[in-house]
Amino acid sequence: MRSVRTAHAVITGLGTAVRGLPGPEGLLGPLPADHRRAGDPVSRLTGRGLRYKDRATKLAMVAARDALSAAGLTDEAGGLTVPGESVGVSASTNYGNVDTVCETVRTIAESTYLATSPMMLPATSSNVVASWIAITHGLRGANLTLCNGPTSGLDAVNWARLLIASGRVERMLVVGAEPDNPAVRHVADMPDLAPDGTSGAPDLFDGAVALVVESPESAEARGVRPLAAVGAYARRGGHADAVAKVRALHTGRVGLWCVPEHPEGVCAPAPALGAAAGSVPVHDLSALHGAASGALGVLQCAAAAVWLDGRGGAGDDVVLVSAGIGDVGGDDASAALILTTPDAVVPRLAGSTR
Repeated sequence: MRSVRTAHAVITGLGTAVRGLPGPEGLLGPLPADHRRAGDPVSRLTGRGLRYKDRATKLAMVAARDALSAAGLTDEAGGLTVPGESVGVSASTNYGNVDTVCETVRTIAESTYLATSPMMLPATSSNVVASWIAITHGLRGANLTLCNGPTSGLDAVNWARLLIASGRVERMLVVGAEPDNPAVRHVADMPDLAPDGTSGAPDLFDGAVALVVESPESAEARGVRPLAAVGAYARRGGHADAVAKVRALHTGRVGLWCVPEHPEGVCAPAPALGAAAGSVPVHDLSALHGAASGALGVLQCAAAAVWLDGRGGAGDDVVLVSAGIGDVGGDDASAALILTTPDAVVPRLAGSTR
């Protein structure tokens, strides 16, 4: 049974905000060795109102803007081309605004709440990333932020799919963002970065990626060619169980496997992939970009969309993405998701655009 035939959502736009990464297509390869010295994507933001926004929010805003544009949901001036209530936001970030929270707690401890700023206190909300994206672009649909450990990014994609399938919205902007700053390194118990932007510890991901997920009917009505379709999803206590569940729903050949963050490495496909998996190429985004925490699942889905779109709709191979090792690795859960070519869901439209 091919789960793609009952898929409720397709991916129609991608955006990235990562040092040294020119665009989403770079997610399939390694970053330049000196990417930490590349231009900061946050510098692409201009205008007023940036002073009190944390780094995770700024990175997310850059990626979100690019994804909306790539999906054809904004015009040349950045204005929304569809009703605001038809678009929601699902953000994933585990560290997010921890720098703002730590600074606020420190201020209160040293000088009481009277020394806090009325501009900073609202920025301590855990939903600040999704909220600012919605405010900036006038997205008045469902709005949520997930801070759910290693599965958070895939959970955010799945919630977007569920909200679309239930008819709450026609489209969701899914964003995964994690900053690398002293507050995050303190919470993660990692050494601070040296002045040259390096450290003795494995790098933390510093960036954001965004997806526009919408119903197949919406994409077809807008004349937009989808990049990929969102298929079966499962969240279980163990990684093998999560993979087995989605594989039971979609038994086709796995052409690419985006693996979880793993301290000891994943050298071969899990047994749950089954005999139909063949020799599966493994793509480890954490090894390439650093530990991505809540952004990982969204990174994986963006890389999967690039891979599937690059095949031009040829073949039936799918991409398996999985995050969280589960009970074996000390994580509270593991999640798995199948992405596939959109051709079985939405006919390729002659003369369509992205």
